[in-house]
Amino acid sequence: MIADGIVHAVGIVLAIAAGSALLALAAFHAGPGEYIAAAFFVVSLLTVLSISLTYNLWPVTSPAKWILRRFDHAAIYLLIAATYTPFLAQLDGSPLALPMIVLVWTAALTGIAMKVFLPGRFDRLAIVFYLAIGWSGVVLVKPLVATLPTTSIALIVAGGIVYSCGVIFFAWKRLRFHNALWHGFVVTGAGLHLAAMVDCLVVNRL
Repeated sequence: MIADGIVHAVGIVLAIAAGSALLALAAFHAGPGEYIAAAFFVVSLLTVLSISLTYNLWPVTSPAKWILRRFDHAAIYLLIAATYTPFLAQLDGSPLALPMIVLVWTAALTGIAMKVFLPGRFDRLAIVFYLAIGWSGVVLVKPLVATLPTTSIALIVAGGIVYSCGVIFFAWKRLRFHNALWHGFVVTGAGLHLAAMVDCLVVNRL
């Protein structure tokens, strides 16, 4: 529990610092839609980490623990969709960009509803669903590669790989510190994706 709390605390501090820097710099370079999408990502990341910290440190004996569990697992879908949006918002020339945003958010909202209203019933399916939504962007690989700088693409892919590897620890309940390890992968993956946003929304436009 202590290790998990430390990982969350570090993640929240870094998210506030890096997220603030992203939004401060992007204000001078990103379009309105891109900026709103980036801001929503930062807010979503902080929300996810805060909910997760509260859930994981909450006493097991409290009934509220299991209510928090629903929102903790549901928040993963929020972060996935919020991560996609700033990148897809840059694909003005692709007719598939808007449909993809709608598809990702529809899938995410479905996952959120499943976790909140049907807790514990589709846990194994949820893991597959997380990964499926997370990697669904491969259908837009051509316009993404054509629009975003190579460094951004590399950071996005690296973040996806880190998240995917982290799922192993998310599912490995018997492993000691599996939660702390999983959340370490989440913080790292989110950091890579935030770095990709800084790269494509700020650095590439200087």
